[in-house]
This record gives sequence, structure tokens and C-alpha cells, in this order.
Amino acid sequence: MLRKFISCIKGYEKPTILTPTFMLAEVSMECIMPLIIADLINEIEAGCGMDVIIQKGLLLVLMAMISLAGGAGAGYFAARASAGFAKNLRHAEFESIERFSFENIDKYSSSSLVTRMTTDVSNVQMAFMMLIRTAFRSPLMFIFSIIMAYRMGGALAGTYAVLIPILGFGLYFISKKAMPAFRSVFRKYDKLNESIEENVMAMRAVKGFVREDYEKKKFGDAAENIRRDFTHAERIVALNSPLMQLCMYANTAIIAYIGSKTIVTSMGIDLGVGQLSGLLTYGVQILMSLNMLSMIYVMLTMAAESAKRISEVLVEEPTIKNPENPVTEIKNGDIDFENVSFKYSARAERYALEGINLHIKSGETVGILGGTGSSKTTLIQPISRLYDVTEGVVKVGGVDVRDYDIEALRNSVAVVLQKNLLFSGTIADNLRWGNENATDEELREACALSQAEEFINSFPEGYDTMIEQGGTNVSGGQKQRLCIARALLKKPKILILDDSTSAVDTKTDALIRRGFDKFIPETTKIIIAQRVASVENADKIIIMDNGKIADVGTHDELLSRSDIYREIYEQQVKGGGEDEN
Repeated sequence: MLRKFISCIKGYEKPTILTPTFMLAEVSMECIMPLIIADLINEIEAGCGMDVIIQKGLLLVLMAMISLAGGAGAGYFAARASAGFAKNLRHAEFESIERFSFENIDKYSSSSLVTRMTTDVSNVQMAFMMLIRTAFRSPLMFIFSIIMAYRMGGALAGTYAVLIPILGFGLYFISKKAMPAFRSVFRKYDKLNESIEENVMAMRAVKGFVREDYEKKKFGDAAENIRRDFTHAERIVALNSPLMQLCMYANTAIIAYIGSKTIVTSMGIDLGVGQLSGLLTYGVQILMSLNMLSMIYVMLTMAAESAKRISEVLVEEPTIKNPENPVTEIKNGDIDFENVSFKYSARAERYALEGINLHIKSGETVGILGGTGSSKTTLIQPISRLYDVTEGVVKVGGVDVRDYDIEALRNSVAVVLQKNLLFSGTIADNLRWGNENATDEELREACALSQAEEFINSFPEGYDTMIEQGGTNVSGGQKQRLCIARALLKKPKILILDDSTSAVDTKTDALIRRGFDKFIPETTKIIIAQRVASVENADKIIIMDNGKIADVGTHDELLSRSDIYREIYEQQVKGGGEDEN
């Protein structure tokens, strides 16, 4: 984990090194200045002239300016280094997520991934800034101040030997009590983001069912849980300040009393007023350094939990990888399932697919029907290796899909899933997801084939019409047709439509299927549908039931022998289902 985080400093090594360098200059000046002030006080007490005062005064001004420049430089470079580190860390995390297979993604909720790339990265960024700046400054200040205090006060500085352990133990105890509360907050951030994500994505449903008050309460409860945990943790951490002040004032009182008595009794020989002044200043610096170290400890505790969550994403290995010598050429659209069984998780009790044997020739049109939960969608996912089968073999073009280069395979298999998704940008931008080099003529041809050209031309901007995030400014049927056109631009050897014409009328559905037969006859077409009319002219129809193939045949064959198919057909056709669509 540490190696991966260190690699994220790449490109920002210079500001990372310069930060503690400038901090060293600041701390050095702050630790030497009390010594100069002590000497100045002693000189004044001895009756020095204005020339000495001016000389030492100018030296103090110069040292203060160096200290200011050191602090400003350290702040500037720390900001650059930490911001760059956070950028690289987010990029590394995003790259890791992009490599995930569906099985990897199933392990995390989308809200959790968002939290890991935002809140968790911000915590680690803050901790990194503190490490190269404050965590470097406080130990230096502590060590320098201890040395200077003993140099000036001798045995009198021994009071620190009593107070430092007391303060250190107290700060450690406070930090240890606060840690569990901080740890629990991050898990609750996931719930908060989940509430926001669900509400935004399902805004129409929320308003349609008048559930705004319920969603407000759910969000409010999640926010209240975080507030309560943070309040509890901050109340504990707030004890740092009174504890530090108690030790600081007690130390000041003890040193002032003993020091004053020593000055009076020794007539300033053993200890001077200037030395006492410097000793008090160093005492404050020592205790402040300890207080800062305790705050760093709390921050690092929070960051450690965030770093652990980020690391889980960074070290997650994709379950689907390229073989050592992948096949890059897909000869045709033949598809073969040989004794295939599949379950989504090794811990799953039952198989989603079981004992599947299926052979589809290149260029065939195949329909898939079945009830809800019959694993229609699951059947097509191993074809493009969205998941790997648990048992058996899936072949495309006569080659096991696990032997193909993943990119080459997925470029030859175009899938239009149930949930059609468009991205922010123009219609043309969205279409070119299928082929970034597609010409305007190819865009128009694909849209004509998917029956999208007519409504695109009705927009004033045509193909330059902007699509809002998620495609909210186009209808469900228009979105489906654009997604089909986008898939066609890949010029795939296999085209899979997963209930992708459910939002269009039967006439448009028929025109789309007719266009497929005319323009892409050599492409294997698999159509998952709810309507019999969408698949009745297919070369073969597969009936799925409870994760198994119940029957395979043509429309007429299935009508004569399949109870499931006959029931679906009679409900839709004889019951008037098709007329309603």
C-alpha cells in the first residue's frame, strides 16, 4: 500500500522536498530568536547603548523576515505537493476502477466508490500536507526548544521532564478515545452519498409518488448520524486545548517562581532576566509542539482509515484479464455454449445459469424469451466477457472467449443493455462512442437503420443537439434508438439487444428488425424481448426458465410444443397485449 501511495508523489517530488527545507529555515529562526531576545534583555539590563539595541533589533527583524519567508515558502510548496499528490491518487483510483470487471464492481456500491475518490482522498491529502509540513515542523521545534531551554536554564529546565510525560500521556489518551468515532464516520459517509445518489437518479419516481418528505428524513437521519459522531469526536479532541494550557501555565508559574527566586538570591549570576524570558518562550514552544503532534496523530488516524479504503480499490485485481498470448482476430459471429454453468459469486448458493448447451451460427437472428428472473440477460453476458463462466466454455468464432484480447472481443460484440445510457455532449458525440472515427455519412446510415434519423432531424441543431446528463432531454424510445445506432457503428460481428426496443412502438420495432436483415445480414443478432412480435421471425427462439434452456425452436415449433411460449403468445396476441403496445 505504501509503495502505491509513494508512487502518487511522482511529478511533485520537488515541492515535496522543498516544503521541509523551507520549514527548517522557519523553525531555525523561531528557535534562535528567543536566544537573541534574552541577550538583548541582559544587555539592556547591563546598561547598553542604543547602538546595541538597534543592532540586535535589526537582527531580529531580519530573522523574523527569514522565518516569514520560510513559512510562506513551506505553505506554498506544501499546497502544490499535496494537491498534486491528491490529483495523482484520484487518477490512480479511477484507473483502477476502469479496469474492474463487473464482478469487482459488484463488491462496492457506487456511493462508496464516490466517497473513496472524494472525502477519503481529501483526508489523505490533508494528512500528506501535515506530514511534509507540520509533522516535520513540530518534532524540529520540540527538539530545538528542548536543547535551547537546557542551554539557557540548565537544571531549571528539568521541570519539562515532569510536565512533558504528563501532557504526552494526556494527549495520547484523548487521541485514542477519539479514534473509534472518526473511524465510524467514513462508513456513514457511504450511506449519506447513497441517499443523495438514489434521490437524484430517481427524482421522477420521488416526485411521482410524493416521497420528498420521506427522502428528506432519510437524508437528514444520515447527516445527523455523521454530525453526532463528529461532535462526539470533536468534544474529546477539544480537551487538548485546556490540557495544554493547564500544563503551559503550570510550567510558566513554576519556572517564573523558581527563576525569579534564583535571580534574586544569586543577584543575576546564576540566571538572568533575559534567560528567564527565553526559558519561558521555549517552554511555550515545547508544549505547543506536543499539542500539534497530538493533532497530527488524530489526523493521521482519520487518514489511515481513508488510506485503507483507497488502498482496497488500488490493490483490487480485476477478475477478468487478458491471457498471455491473446487472440486478436474474431473470424465470425458463431457462438457456442458448451456445458456452461455460472453464478455471480463463489458464495452464491445456486447457479444463475446451469447446464447450458447452445449453438448459434454466424448471421443468425436469435430471440430469447422467458419470465422475470429466468436469466435471459445473464445468458448473454459471458459472450463479451462481462463475466466469466463458472463451468464450461463459451466460444465466439470457434475460440474460447477467455483466449481473446478483451478489447478485440468487445469491439466485435456490441451490446445494448436494458438500461440505456447517454452521456453529456452532442448526439454526434454520443454516437461516436461506437466508432470515434465515424464519418457524418456513417452516423446518418446507423441512425436510419435504428429509425432515429427522423426525430434527430426534427431538432433545430440536428446531430449537434446537446444531450443532457443521462439523456434526460430525450424520450425513452429516442434514447433506445440512439443506443442501437451507437452499437451499429461498431460494425460488430455479434449484436445483442437486451430488451432494447421496449420503449418503441411495434411498427418502429419491426422497421428496426427489417433494417438489420437488410444491412447487417452477416452479423449474428441476439434479441432479448418481452414481446413475441419482436422475435417471432427469428431463425430460432430460446426459452429460458429458472436459469436453464427450456426449449429452442422456431415460432411454429414452439407454439406446438412449448407450454411457456404458448402461454406468453396467447397472453400477448389473443389477450390483446400487442394492440395495447
